[in-house]
Amino acid sequence: MATVEETLEKYIPEKELNEVKRILYGRTLLPLCDKWEDEEFEIQGWRMNSEIIEELRPPRLVRVGLIQHKIVLPTTQPILNQRDAIYKKIGSYIARAAQYNVQILCFQEAWNMPFAFCTREKYPWCEFAEAAETGPTTIFLSKFAKEYNMVIISPILERDSADGDTIWNTCVVINKDGKVLGKHRKNHIPRIGDFNESTYYMEGNTGHPVFDTPYGRIAINICYGRHHPLNWLMFGLNGAEIVFNPSATTQGLSEHLWPIEARCAAIANSYYTCAINRVGIETFEHEFTSGDGKPAHKDFGNFYGSSYITAPDGTRTPGLSRHKDGLLIGELDLNLCRQTKDIWGFRVSIL
Repeated sequence: MATVEETLEKYIPEKELNEVKRILYGRTLLPLCDKWEDEEFEIQGWRMNSEIIEELRPPRLVRVGLIQHKIVLPTTQPILNQRDAIYKKIGSYIARAAQYNVQILCFQEAWNMPFAFCTREKYPWCEFAEAAETGPTTIFLSKFAKEYNMVIISPILERDSADGDTIWNTCVVINKDGKVLGKHRKNHIPRIGDFNESTYYMEGNTGHPVFDTPYGRIAINICYGRHHPLNWLMFGLNGAEIVFNPSATTQGLSEHLWPIEARCAAIANSYYTCAINRVGIETFEHEFTSGDGKPAHKDFGNFYGSSYITAPDGTRTPGLSRHKDGLLIGELDLNLCRQTKDIWGFRVSIL
């Protein structure tokens, strides 16, 4: 499964390739590091600094990292074993991100478990649900956040025991001191095809929060929320400079929208967007159907990765692999959020 970039490089002559990429992705980006890859993992890094050199104000540079990955063990293995195997792998990826001085790191939706929200089975998958503030995943990541002075965005399945064990699709924001800065619950829940997520959790009740971190003002638009332009807008109105979109979406469903939606949101709202999608095929023990007349099956299909970053001027990075784990690093100049508004005469007023 070749990426768009790999296909272009294979079939377009080198003489024309740079011009094709300029038209497709915007201005030419300088590499932040050499691309590295093996059979299972790749690293890309890009400088998305502003081309405008201000005389009186230094750039506001921040490095973000996006991690996409497969699950590790089969879904038939004990829950604790599945989770701990993912922890072990992700711990090594966080260390790699720290080597590149990543300051804000975000994982894919429900990163510490299979994306089981198709099976219509609440057991055993709801066993992955945990407390946002004190659960094992937050404890696991907090030590990395503190050790590396890194803000970590952790999308998990949350169990809110203070509210009758209500389950939410939640992103926990862990500050660089290892303490929880806050959380956001998924606003929009899909009920289409295999994505029967309303069986597990309902729409969130946290609105459109923006988190003021030491590195910039960030927000999280979880997965299906990317299909709703007003969702993106509200994060911008609330002051976001970077909006992360941790997702889990499969080939053949909305892949044609994937390269467009987060990019359009960056342009429309004058902030950076970071789109993260998982990779791989996750197979379950029992067949399930989706009420669409199609035969029963045991997997969602292929999660196609392709994570990318877009700047407020519409420039975007190449995507990560469609089948490998990967770390995408972007060096962003947050002054570009302001500059883009000035260039286009764009102003937002809240009445």
